[in-house]
Amino acid sequence: MDKNMSFEQACQNLQTIVDQIESGEVSLEKSIELFEQGQKLIQFCYDTLSKTKGKLSEIKLSIDKLEEI
Repeated sequence: MDKNMSFEQACQNLQTIVDQIESGEVSLEKSIELFEQGQKLIQFCYDTLSKTKGKLSEIKLSIDKLEEI
């Protein structure tokens, strides 16, 4: 997985994996491989969202401090 991948790219790749698995046209071995790739993409998305949430919390705190002035 490309470490420079965007959140949107990861979501698109995940959707592609889901579509492939749901199609029933891939072998069991390939389905397992795709599932593992999907797990990595889900973790990447979760981590990205967590980091973004943290940044937004910091921004909100900064704005709240400015409003107190």
